[in-house]
Amino acid sequence: MTEPKSVLSASQSIVKVTARALLLGDRIDAAGLERSDMISATPLAFQVGANGFVALYRFGVAVMIGLSPLEEDDVLKQVKLRVTGTHESIDDETAILEIAPEHDDKIPPGGAIEIKDFSPERLLVVADALAKSVSLGRDEREVNAVFDIVEPFAADLARNGRPPWKRGAMLRLIGQTLLVQHRVSGRVAVEEKPDVLWDRPDLERLYARLEDEYELKERAGTLSRKLGTIVETARTITDIIDADRATRLEATIVILIVAEIVITIGQIIFGLH
Repeated sequence: MTEPKSVLSASQSIVKVTARALLLGDRIDAAGLERSDMISATPLAFQVGANGFVALYRFGVAVMIGLSPLEEDDVLKQVKLRVTGTHESIDDETAILEIAPEHDDKIPPGGAIEIKDFSPERLLVVADALAKSVSLGRDEREVNAVFDIVEPFAADLARNGRPPWKRGAMLRLIGQTLLVQHRVSGRVAVEEKPDVLWDRPDLERLYARLEDEYELKERAGTLSRKLGTIVETARTITDIIDADRATRLEATIVILIVAEIVITIGQIIFGLH
């Protein structure tokens, strides 16, 4: 990280700016966007104009703080060229930052995020929490949608005592669940702290408060438990389908053997006559 510098001017006693986290797709390839005045390399963060701050996360999130609508549009036009796995709708998380020297880096219930200054390190901590929160929001909806699909299968099994015959659908559910698991544990790494805290351990308290405000650990834990339940349910139903198919196959083989024996006996009897 480069030497700390003020990103925004705090000439007023209290300054309020808007922070937006946009989930643009599955991944943002920031390679080649590095610049000499960048604030951070991981995530790639840099200043825009006189008062703006942008951080790009490889798991598909762009965080913009203090940008005008025109500046946001210009940034998004450039970033979208680097996005893979774009989504039909863009998820966003918005927060108001209130900056004043007398603030103690806290978040009143239902209020703005109060921070002491516009230092790049503080903005990186805020951006990290917002990026993780908006990504978790998308994953939570996807997992809930998978739950809605799994439930009818389990209900049919409980009601009829027979598994559904859609083994392919079960395998697709397992695949979707594993993708979400990979994104949460691998790319997003919700439970990992931002790298900036290695250089600024004094910001641990700010990150802990943001983590509590957006319930990052709790949401990630709930998501992991739901994912585990879906995978276990889908695998169980798939095993039951396989066992039922094996039983039917064995029954078919026995019927064919019996039929062959009956035909052979019939041929012997007709031959004697």
